[in-house]
Amino acid sequence: MPSIKVAILGFGTVGEGVYRILQEKREEIKKSTGFTVDVVSILVKDKAKKRKPIQGAKFTDDIQEILNNPEIDVVFEAIVGEEPAYTYLSDAIEKGCHIITANKKMFAKHGPALLKHAEFRNVQVGFEATTAGGVPIIRTVSNLLAGDRVKRIQGILNGTSNFILTKMREEGSSFNVALKDAQQAGYAEADPTDDVDGTDAFRKLMILSSLAFGKQPDWEEVPVVGIDYVEPADISDASKRDLRYRHMADIWKDEKGKLQATVGPVLIGADHPLYGIDGVDNAIIVNTEYLGSLTLVGPGAGMYPTGSAMVADLLHIIRQHEAVLVPN
Repeated sequence: MPSIKVAILGFGTVGEGVYRILQEKREEIKKSTGFTVDVVSILVKDKAKKRKPIQGAKFTDDIQEILNNPEIDVVFEAIVGEEPAYTYLSDAIEKGCHIITANKKMFAKHGPALLKHAEFRNVQVGFEATTAGGVPIIRTVSNLLAGDRVKRIQGILNGTSNFILTKMREEGSSFNVALKDAQQAGYAEADPTDDVDGTDAFRKLMILSSLAFGKQPDWEEVPVVGIDYVEPADISDASKRDLRYRHMADIWKDEKGKLQATVGPVLIGADHPLYGIDGVDNAIIVNTEYLGSLTLVGPGAGMYPTGSAMVADLLHIIRQHEAVLVPN
């Protein structure tokens, strides 16, 4: 049976999630695609660090060891930050590898360049995991674009902020107490700045903008507001009026055809589709010319939702490019 050889760049929460899903679903993937998937290399910063035992794969701290391996077909990237992730993926594309990334910070800025490079080299880019974790928004929008036109995208794109706002409403917690709860539950990083100040949601919105509209608005013109100034009294007053705060990312074309976008807390009523979205869930409303409004809801982050989205990208690549992936 033909084998697909993959490498994973980064072995934190997401990278380990990808590895474990590939191991646990190995037989199912083999039955559904006709291919076995073998993780052969994992890039880490420190090879000497004690880790849980793994099978088959070799840890390396040298990216060239991966890039110079002609057997590798697909590279999963789960590194934090723009660099060296962008350079590594550019080099992987140049070597003819398909790439799959969960790196929203890098992809919001460099995604268009990577997609253009990949098209030139006739390889695929999977980026479902960059936006809304386990919610299949990228593939949904891509499929819609084949016969429809997106008019607006609006959604809760950061599970940490949603969790904090939910805690503040349900328990009357202060922002700081709710944030600490989020960190203890593993929903927020030790430095939660990007989550609570709106930066994370903004990056995801820009990725969706490139996909849905073929371009992004001027970043400097997009107002981005976080949830860190919302007080318990504000939430309590809203609840008395049967309203709820949601941290919303919104993008649309105005009457002149110019892209407009906002990111920040908004008050919504019980008639709004996102009124009941609590906890760490993400939810996205896609408004199209012909279909109307479509709402997708699901877990926004974590080892398995994000890892699952990346593995789904791999399965899509396999089915689209079986001939390319069959070894010589």
